[in-house]
Amino acid sequence: MKIERFEDLNCWKEARILSKMIFKLAQNTKLEKDFGTRNQLTRAAISIMNNIAEGFGRYHHKEFIRFLDFSQSSASEVKSMLYLLEDIEYASYEELKLIHLQLDKTKNLTLGLIKY
Repeated sequence: MKIERFEDLNCWKEARILSKMIFKLAQNTKLEKDFGTRNQLTRAAISIMNNIAEGFGRYHHKEFIRFLDFSQSSASEVKSMLYLLEDIEYASYEELKLIHLQLDKTKNLTLGLIKY
């Protein structure tokens, strides 16, 4: 299958699912009332998918890889914040488990695309 749009990229599709999960978490936990932490987390999640899309739109292959790397960095930021949410009891391990799995899936697909 030829990739003609960023929407065709599996890593972007998975990042989109991840973003939705993060936004639902932000609406349904103690995080809802913590504007700063909520804003940081949701912006980082959005950055994962947006950097994939923005990189795809770049003319040079090296630029695309650079933006995929930015996406990976944002994914690491989200992962770190998920541990914080567990530590400060904004969400339980069980609530965060599926998000961690989705995040790892997204990161692995993005890393695979970088290596390709």
